[in-house]
Amino acid sequence: MNIRGNAILSFISLTVLMSSMGCHRRIGPPNDQEELMRPENVVSFDRLYKQNCSACHGENGSGGPALDLANPTYQALTDDASLRRWTTYGMPGTQMPAFGESAGGFLTPQQVDTLVGGMRSRWARADQEVHDMPPYSSSTIGIAEQGHQIFQVKCSSCHQQEQQRITDTSYLALMSDQSLRTIVIAGRPDLGQPDYKQVQPGQPLTDQVVSDIVAYLHSLRSDTPGQPYPETSIKR
Repeated sequence: MNIRGNAILSFISLTVLMSSMGCHRRIGPPNDQEELMRPENVVSFDRLYKQNCSACHGENGSGGPALDLANPTYQALTDDASLRRWTTYGMPGTQMPAFGESAGGFLTPQQVDTLVGGMRSRWARADQEVHDMPPYSSSTIGIAEQGHQIFQVKCSSCHQQEQQRITDTSYLALMSDQSLRTIVIAGRPDLGQPDYKQVQPGQPLTDQVVSDIVAYLHSLRSDTPGQPYPETSIKR
């Protein structure tokens, strides 16, 4: 009798314990951060960013090998359409792949919009000055010779160092002209790279100056980066 009674008491205790473990759960829709969901149903910015963006752009939008998305100057420079386009289709001439379903990726249009909206709400600043900022993209024709002179005066003091030598053809092979233009304007504050206003205080870089610098860097490109015969390669 005692054995049967102890078994009943043990069963009741176990039932109560298991019931109490679930009491902290709230009734309602599942928590997107915790529940297992089909990938196309995830609509949490944190989860989407961690899974798709943080490895290159940094855990909190900065400090990664790719452009720091948390830079408020970058957020002021680019528009929603550009962010959506690069996320969906990737950026040609760089290591940025396509993430949108329509381009062979896994993210739905709604998920791309979630990423764009999350970047804006977290990292864009309403008080960011843009009145003298060069445009994100430009039809201004850059002059490589002038860009070389400007680079020597405004950029070479930092970029002649080995780890910051952006004139290296291997580096340029990983960067499109648009990426170069973006960094020249927005800077990389997470790496100490000044933006267009900080390069020479009181004399912000103009659209023409930025285009000239990009044209100069473009002229250094090689179709065979890392090879011993860059002089004979065709510039692209």
